[in-house]
Amino acid sequence: MTPIAAIEFNSAFFFKFLKFGLVGFSGLIVDFGITYLCKEKLKIHKYISNSLGFIVATGSNYTLNRYWTFDNHNPASIIQFGKFFVISLVGLAISNIIIYLLNDKLKWNFYVAKACAIVLVSLWNFFANYLYTFTG
Repeated sequence: MTPIAAIEFNSAFFFKFLKFGLVGFSGLIVDFGITYLCKEKLKIHKYISNSLGFIVATGSNYTLNRYWTFDNHNPASIIQFGKFFVISLVGLAISNIIIYLLNDKLKWNFYVAKACAIVLVSLWNFFANYLYTFTG
């Protein structure tokens, strides 16, 4: 198939993208669950709740993506997790900006705004991790 930058669009790439999506869906459940628990039950501020959900989901997503999606057994897992976490922090910033714009400014429902943020941030996360974190 056609290579673009360092990406070759072939069946292996699309299979990884599908696996990443499944891991992301599990992360979505973790993220929304933690966010809901913190925001609605524990009455923690929505941005702190969103951040806590995102961070817990990041940890589970890293582990699943490392071993299942990218079948990566790089012994420098601390460095690799650092890369994954930095990409996730950028994703968190993007997520909070989108939620701020959609929820606070446009008055969309918080969870609808969060769902929109997750879709956009998922694309960022996949391509950044594909090209940077799990290369080699």
